[in-house]
Amino acid sequence: MNQTLCRRSGRNAMLPGTSTSATALDSATRDRTRVLLLFSLSGRLRPRDTALGALVDRYDYGRFASHLMTSQDVLPVPVLDEQVAPRRLRLPHGDHGLGLASLRILVVTTPRGDATLVVDCAFAGETTAGDLAAWLATTCFDRERIELDDRPLLTALTEHLGGRPLALGQNVHQLVFPGGRLQRELLSADEARKAILLNEIVYRGRMPWNPATPYDASLAPHLRNHGVTVSALGRGVSVQAGWAPHVENGLMLVAIGMISALAALQRTRLAAFATMKANEQALTDSPTEIRSLISRLSAGVNELQLDLAFGVEAYVDSLLIPEMVMEAFQSSLRDALGIRDSLENSARMVERLTSVISARSAALDAELAERDDRRDRTVSGLVAAATLIALPPTLLLAFFGVNGTNVDDHRSILDLRAYGTAYALAWLPFVILVLIGYVLLRRISTRSGSLLPAPDDDAVPVPPPRSPSGSRRP
Repeated sequence: MNQTLCRRSGRNAMLPGTSTSATALDSATRDRTRVLLLFSLSGRLRPRDTALGALVDRYDYGRFASHLMTSQDVLPVPVLDEQVAPRRLRLPHGDHGLGLASLRILVVTTPRGDATLVVDCAFAGETTAGDLAAWLATTCFDRERIELDDRPLLTALTEHLGGRPLALGQNVHQLVFPGGRLQRELLSADEARKAILLNEIVYRGRMPWNPATPYDASLAPHLRNHGVTVSALGRGVSVQAGWAPHVENGLMLVAIGMISALAALQRTRLAAFATMKANEQALTDSPTEIRSLISRLSAGVNELQLDLAFGVEAYVDSLLIPEMVMEAFQSSLRDALGIRDSLENSARMVERLTSVISARSAALDAELAERDDRRDRTVSGLVAAATLIALPPTLLLAFFGVNGTNVDDHRSILDLRAYGTAYALAWLPFVILVLIGYVLLRRISTRSGSLLPAPDDDAVPVPPPRSPSGSRRP
């Protein structure tokens, strides 16, 4: 059944400029154009306990609320939510003739600390595709110059966040919900006119549309037309016409998750390269320092794996809002952003980093084991040598210490003519033992053969694979 025809009982909270029937539908008529600007923020902004509650409490999500209530621990958390007078927001190149009727600014952050700035705008009058495209271009490409109360926007927001410094990241997505005449034109225009309007908005007026040129799927916006709704999106702009407010809010939540996931992917990729460089540039011969390096690298890789799992994978599937409308938008936006391929590549990079660190740890353990073995052999050799050296003098001292008739008190113990036989009897057996040991060790070290068995050339060949019918291939 078409998702846009599903109904739910109850009353639907209204946003400015929207109207629906008494029974809440997924489609609705909007009088004013609404635009949501989503800007990723660099660095990490850890969630904290505030009186704002959960994000599901800040907007009306209609029939999607039950899904979100069970996933609150995964959802981004609002750390700032303010209604702002529209006149306080100033763009670097003016408002392009589009006055704001309402302005709401939020900062939300995921449990992993990936923050997103949300600017929720509704325009006061009618909007044209050309003016809207220029307004979107300004708020995207000159976003660092957006001001609030004659100060940079992030500088003004920093004070509300307790002095935490903020900086804009690389990722931007703008959700456009057309209203008034623009919505009616998008829903009722023929395909050629609709393509021109959507192309201008999605590409922010930077990609002229020529209907005479062949269709190029890589340039054309991804389009879905449900009759009473239109969805078109590119990498940076999505146009969603004809949806009810609770659907718009659900789409906003999906887009926030995708922008956060993309920011986490980029941070993970940079951290993976930094870990690789730290591994390559580490120069040390101290086992303690090497173990410390491996420990740091392993901790860094563990953080990368957590980022991929809970900062990316948690937001790229339809588990949060398992509904057809959300799934279609999420799938299209995920493909437009290229998150799936980037996630797979980053996961392989982290996996190989883990293998490299494990190999380095194994090499260190082998080197330490070999060093311990050499040390043990050296100590054993020294003990054996000391024993060999100490035993003959001990025997000689015992011989000279007895009151035997062969010992003359008037002769020196170094008189070899008198005591040569005693010296020979004391040293000769040990000299012979050393020679025998040396010969045996030489035989062991020079013995022919390999530590690994030679390959078996007489192994039975593997038969060729069989075809599905059971006959052998020629």
